Amino acid sequence: MTTDTSLLNLVLEASLIVQLVLLALLLASLASWAVIFKKRGALRNARRRADRFESEFWSGTDLTALYRRISGREQTSTGMEGIFEAGFREFGRLRSQEGLTPGGIIDGCLRAMRVSQMREVDSLEQNLAMLATVGSTSPYVGLFGTVWGIMNAFQALGNVQHATLAMVAPGIAEALVATAMGLFAAIPAVIAYNRYADEVGRLESRYDTFMEEFSTILQRYARSTVKEA
Repeated sequence: MTTDTSLLNLVLEASLIVQLVLLALLLASLASWAVIFKKRGALRNARRRADRFESEFWSGTDLTALYRRISGREQTSTGMEGIFEAGFREFGRLRSQEGLTPGGIIDGCLRAMRVSQMREVDSLEQNLAMLATVGSTSPYVGLFGTVWGIMNAFQALGNVQHATLAMVAPGIAEALVATAMGLFAAIPAVIAYNRYADEVGRLESRYDTFMEEFSTILQRYARSTVKEA
C-alpha cells in the first residue's frame, strides 16, 4: 500500500484543528511580510531624507530661508526636517517675547523638537510590535498543531491490532508541517524586527545629535538677540 505524503496532500488530509493552525500561521506570515516590505521602504526613505537635509543644513545655507522653504510646503514635514521646523518655529515665537533668557528660549525649542522627534520615532516603530509578536508566538502555535496532530495519529493506532510505520507516518508528517510553518512565519519576522529596531535606534540617535547641534546654534542666536535688546 502506498501513501501520498506530498505537502499539499498532508495539508488537505490534516485534521480541522491542524488546518486552522496552518491557516493562522499562513496569514501571520503574509501580514509580517507586508510589514517587512513596507517598513523597509519607510526606513530607507527616512535615512535618505536625513542625509539630504543634513547635507543642506551644514552647507552654510541661511537657516531662515531654509525654514521658509520647508514650512511653505503643502505636505507636513517629517524626520529631521520636521524637527528643524518645529525648533525654529518655536525659536521665532519665543525670542519675540520679553523677559525670556537665552536658556529659557532654548529649553522651549528643545521641548518642541523633542515632541516632533517622538512623533517621528513613533511612526517609524509602528507595526514593529507585530513582527515581534509573530516571531515569538508562531513557533508555539506551530507546536500546538504538531502536538494535536501527533495525538490524533496515536489515537488512530488504538483502533488497529497491528500498527505499522506506514500507518503512523502520514499523521506524524502532517503534524510536523505545523512546526515547519511556525518556523517559516517566525524566522523572517524575528530577523526583520531586530534589523528594523536597530535602524530605528540609529535614526533616533541621529535625531538626538542633530537636536543638540541645532540647539547650540540657536543658543548663539538667542544670546545675540538678548544683547541687541
